Amino acid sequence: MLNHVPFDAALLSAVGTPEHTRLLDSSPRSRVWRVRLADGRLVVVKQVTADGDVSADADTRFAREVAGLRLAGRASGPAVAPMVLATDPSSRVMVLEHLDDLGKTDDWMPGYAESLARLHALTGPADAGALPAWSGPDATDAESFLALAAALDVPVHPAVPGELAGLLERLDPSGHHALLHGDPCPGNDLRTTDGVRFVDFERASLGNGLIELAYFRIGFPTCWCAVSVTAAPLTEVEDIYRSTWRGLTGTDVPGDLADACAGWLIQGDALVERAHRGTVDQLARVPSEDFAWGNVSARERLVHRLGVVAEMTRDHDHLHAVGRLSSALADRLLERWPKLRPLPTPDARPWY
Repeated sequence: MLNHVPFDAALLSAVGTPEHTRLLDSSPRSRVWRVRLADGRLVVVKQVTADGDVSADADTRFAREVAGLRLAGRASGPAVAPMVLATDPSSRVMVLEHLDDLGKTDDWMPGYAESLARLHALTGPADAGALPAWSGPDATDAESFLALAAALDVPVHPAVPGELAGLLERLDPSGHHALLHGDPCPGNDLRTTDGVRFVDFERASLGNGLIELAYFRIGFPTCWCAVSVTAAPLTEVEDIYRSTWRGLTGTDVPGDLADACAGWLIQGDALVERAHRGTVDQLARVPSEDFAWGNVSARERLVHRLGVVAEMTRDHDHLHAVGRLSSALADRLLERWPKLRPLPTPDARPWY
């Protein structure tokens, strides 16, 4: 029964007896319950499942999420994730602290940016191997981006392939050990009385925090609810992130935000939800079809990302030609499909 919480004797001993359970909405990769225990406490029970998992890596995803949550549990001061109360690896079950989400607010981004920086700053070189290294774009993605330009009849400057090769080298996660959430989408952040806490660490990894700071500029690339953050709000959240990181680590955030944004741009898999990633060349689909995910279409996401990279690389030492190509590709997409809409602005969160 879906409403039956899979507690074994060890979990019953560790956290107590479930008295009332409610099955919550979740992805096909998990089942999640809100549980009231016999002593009155509320907890969240999550079971990682293999349902719909073509790679059959449920055990790995369970271990990855638990490891990410436990690393996140190091936070001093306000927490940045729920506490892990108990686990049953044999059934891939974790019992987590229940969080009271305060719900909708228009001014959600500053708290999100601060908690994201605090999350990223929790790990360092000594944690190498505790989680997989972040997996970014590769040579196949760069080739697909160049093929997209050819399919749209946009000339490619001879410098572009070399710039893309250099980009891939700079995005190598070696030497970076920030605790990345892996999918820090609105909805995976809960606003509590103590600040923002992140949930769903199934894709947690170690890498450069700029990969997730880039979400604000590039339109939340792993999220169904793509939005465009610009002008003063963008400056504010990036300043909050950088100042929080500096206060915790004593150093400036390493790396180049333009590189992080360009990395998201050339990844076709960032145009589709997780279930469809790694299946086909998503950029190759763009000239012949416009496929929706959430509140916007693939072409609309792509136009936004192209514009961001074009703007950020106008005077960039290493991505100038890529930026000019991005600008030309955005113009071509809008020329062929003039009804493409800009991404919505996050004046009020659209996911409640």
